Formats: sequence, C-alpha cells, structure tokens
Amino acid sequence: MRFTQFYAGTTVCAPSRSALLTGQHTGHTYIRGNKEIQPEGQEPLADSVQTFAQLLQGAGYVTGAFGKWGLGMVGTSGEPNRKGFDEFFGYNCQRQSHRYYPTHLWHNSEKVILAGNDLSQKAHYAPAIIQQKALAFIEKQKDTSFFLFIPTVLPHAELQGPADEHYKQYEYAFEEIPHRGNDYGPEATIAGYASIAKPRATFAAMVSRMDAYVGQVMAKLDELGLADNTIVLFSSDNGAHKEGGADPVFFNSSGGLRGLKRDLYEGGIRTPFIVRWPKHIAAGSVSDHIGAFWDIMPTFVELTGAPNPSYSDGISFLPTLLGQGLQPQHTYLYWEFHEGGGRQAVRMGKWKGVRLNAKETPDAPVALYNLQVDPAETTDVAVEHPAIAIRLKQLMDEAHQESAVFPLFPDLK
Repeated sequence: MRFTQFYAGTTVCAPSRSALLTGQHTGHTYIRGNKEIQPEGQEPLADSVQTFAQLLQGAGYVTGAFGKWGLGMVGTSGEPNRKGFDEFFGYNCQRQSHRYYPTHLWHNSEKVILAGNDLSQKAHYAPAIIQQKALAFIEKQKDTSFFLFIPTVLPHAELQGPADEHYKQYEYAFEEIPHRGNDYGPEATIAGYASIAKPRATFAAMVSRMDAYVGQVMAKLDELGLADNTIVLFSSDNGAHKEGGADPVFFNSSGGLRGLKRDLYEGGIRTPFIVRWPKHIAAGSVSDHIGAFWDIMPTFVELTGAPNPSYSDGISFLPTLLGQGLQPQHTYLYWEFHEGGGRQAVRMGKWKGVRLNAKETPDAPVALYNLQVDPAETTDVAVEHPAIAIRLKQLMDEAHQESAVFPLFPDLK
C-alpha cells in the first residue's frame, strides 16, 4: 500500500526519528533538533522517554537497529541498548555519518575500528557493512518474533560509493557539474562532504544501492519463509536535500511539492511511505489517509498486543492497512522546526498553515494553503479565509509545549 499523504516527524533527522520512536509530534517529543555533543554524539533521549521498541521488547520481540542513531551516545541515557534495542550496529553519531568511509562504527557499546579508513584512505564502505549486519540479524532471529529498524544513511549528503554496477549504469548518463567539498586527506573533517566529479551519477547510484538493499531484505524474508508474517514499512525521515552536490531540482526529488529538507512546506515533510504485508494488505493499493510518523507506535502496539501509551499523539492506521473497520482520523497534524528562525506548521484536513520566524515573532501571521487545489503551496489564501488561518494559529499554540532542552520561545514568560 502506497500512502500519498503521509508525513515524516519533521524536516531533519534526529527529531524526526524521535517522533517516530516516541509516538509524539515535535511539539511534545523529547528531541526537537540536532543538538551536538562533543566529542561524539547528539543530545540523548532522557531516561524518562519510552520508545515503542521498548514496548515491543516487553511483548516478547527481539529488537535490532542497524544504521544511523543520533539519539544518544554510548554511555548516555539515550544509547540504543537503553531505548529498546537488543542489538545496534552502525553510526551512533550523525556527525560521523557525514562520511561514508568513517574511521569507526559502533556495535552496541563496542567501538569497531575500520582499519584502513583514516579520512585519508577509503578501504571500507560503511553502508555495505551495515547491510550485512542487518541481514545477519534476520537470519539469526528467523525463529522468533523480531523488530528490525534500518535507519539507512543512503543517500545522505556526502556523495560517495564504490565504482561498482550501481555506479557504472549512470557513469555517463548525465551532464555533470563537479562539486567541490571537504576531501579525504590531511585537511578532512569528520562532518565534511567530499568533492565529487559526477554528483548526479553518484547520487543516482546511491539511490539504486538503497533500492537493492531493500530488495535484499525482502529476498531474505522470502528465503526464510517469513514474508507472509512480516510487515515491512519504508519511508524517509525528511524531504530531499541539496547538500554535498545533490541536485533535487534535476531529479525532481520533491515530486513537484514546494520545499526541501529544513522546510515545513510539503516538500520538506511529506515523504514516500509504503507498507508491505502479503496476504493482509491488498497488493498495489493506494491510500490518501493522512498520517505521520507518530502513528506508527499505536499501529505497532495494536498489531503486537503491547500496551498503548496514553501520551502518544498517534492514531493506529491498522484499519486502513487491512481494509477493515472504521479508520479514526486526526483532527490535525503539527510540526515545529527550531532552525532558520523557528518554524511551525499545521495540517487540518485540506488546509495547511505555515508560520516562519516564530522565535522572533511568535504571533507572526500564518500563511494558509488549500492543499486540495494547491498541493504545491503556491498561493497564500489567508486573506480569503481569515477564520481558518486564525484556527490554525490556535492549533499551533495548543500543540506546542515548551521544552527546556529545545526551547522554541525562550523569551516568553
């Protein structure tokens, strides 16, 4: 089932994944931005924060996460093993994940040195290593109930990869403008993005590699006879980006929607969402159900019999997946983003409200868009529908609870 109106948690990675795992929108969830910790890691989820992975553990599931974490360094309250995952392998730190040939990865609390990767030499391609660990987890847990989370870094901002079959099919396919970046070598920084001679070909190759990796997961489920009893969800934690030489205009990466990563327009938060569950979900089906990342927690706990926490902002969309029963609907969806002056957005039915520069001007007017006739958000119709604009502003105020860790309105008393 392909969902045409499903949304990420917000418009950048860590808070989006926080919304996913906690079942709360960014007006409530604990992590609301990318806040760096030195020398490695990001602001950790607090001890008090419960993820749906912890609920699944309580229901008897073995849990694993393979890819990028960014919600708490090893030794903190937010490390993966303390937030519901029996096994973690990959990048704990988002800053480290800017490099596809990193110096190290993490296996639970063990630092795994990648010999030959020293930011000068490129010996080991991290996504390939992480993929093999994820497939091994499925193999190991084939006889038990498991939850596998694969927050892949492909195709994140650094454009890098082996010159293999994925790259060769695109090597001469496009006109190219070389990208100048922070190259591997003596001047390399952890968080840099390397130069690339053929950014379009490399980006296309990375998307194809991700597609192949998804196919390998599906094939493993088929091989082990698990496909009919395994629900698979695919999505993205934010919209397309233009960093590191990526060219979202050339590839029409936002599908005609306005905005990119770091925008709360549709192109920054409305992302692909596909669910596969043979013999349960009708093949090739399409749904216009309006939902978001925080709906995944209540859906999973309903599926597994785990307790449904009262603090979740989500609504189970299991009736939509199965085509059975009455599907509850959200009154509204809410997002906030703490960079770029502070931004807020609300969707209520066909209406979408966006407020910019919220930190400086909390009472700034709300731009109003009718997504039914204007999905690209080209025309602000707040003047024509003032009552709707006022209502969406009220919902923004209602949905936001101030955070001491990620304050949006620090000067308000």
